[in-house]
Amino acid sequence: MRGDDEQQLDVFSYVSPEQRIPPSHPLRSLRAMADEALRELQPRFKKLYAKTGRPSIAPEKLLRALLIQVLYSVRSERMLMEQLDYNLLFRWFVGLNMDDAVWDATVFTKNRQRLLDGDIADAFFAAVLKQARQRDLISDEHFTVDGTLLEAWAGQKSFRRVDDEHHPPAAGTGGGSNPTVNFHREKRSNETHCSTTDPDVMLSRKSRGSGAVLAYRGHLLTENRNGLVVSTLTTRAYGSAERDAALLMAEALPGTHRVTLGGDKGYDAREFIAELRHMEIRHMSRRTTRTAAAPSMSAQRAMLGINSVRRHTSESKRCSVG
Repeated sequence: MRGDDEQQLDVFSYVSPEQRIPPSHPLRSLRAMADEALRELQPRFKKLYAKTGRPSIAPEKLLRALLIQVLYSVRSERMLMEQLDYNLLFRWFVGLNMDDAVWDATVFTKNRQRLLDGDIADAFFAAVLKQARQRDLISDEHFTVDGTLLEAWAGQKSFRRVDDEHHPPAAGTGGGSNPTVNFHREKRSNETHCSTTDPDVMLSRKSRGSGAVLAYRGHLLTENRNGLVVSTLTTRAYGSAERDAALLMAEALPGTHRVTLGGDKGYDAREFIAELRHMEIRHMSRRTTRTAAAPSMSAQRAMLGINSVRRHTSESKRCSVG
């Protein structure tokens, strides 16, 4: 027989959000790992927050909310609050009860900034990484490095000439405080222009055929056993940012044993390979046609003028460059 299309409102339910989430859902294991890492951060939370005053958002809930935002690519805090209001899965992961009200997006943003200023995000990442090492899930020999372009929130209209703060942009149409501006045929570069809203941002592009945007560079170092991220870094979007960041992340790797570092053809540069040789790291790239052979190590040191980035000083290790 046909069922009735009726809905009973304001009825108490005996089914909790915990029962709604399937036992095999991948977020269950992530929640357990996150809770274990948050327990290690309790001493830091106590130092970060005052003992008196109005209670703020619990840092545990705040970090779980940020984690769910990254995992499900929620593009803004306002949309995250909307999802937390009706999404049972999100509510369960963050730790909100069914009757708990969601936070204001502005309040959430200010509390998030407090955690970032206290370096809690880095400590949380380190605590999760510690769990992976304890379970022997991370390789200590084979790694891969890569970088990507992180588009900044600065607008193209803020990219003005540095020699004249009041230099007007190209003529546009429309009135008001935000007119339409046409940058066609206007030559702009990082040497002559700077963003008035974000001075550290740089004009960059992903590839030769793509358009240039105001951006930063994000860098990841992953181990090759399970593909887990072991180090991250954000830099300005200058030409050799990916190779410089790779050297810094490789230098921080623990131990003095032999290490291999994989990367795409952008890392197959003479200076980069020379520095990896001094750090006792073997580099593997994907360039099909190699350039001329790298000069001797003494010539490379003279050419680079770099002696500060070293992984270890053991003279008994040997390495080869692929």
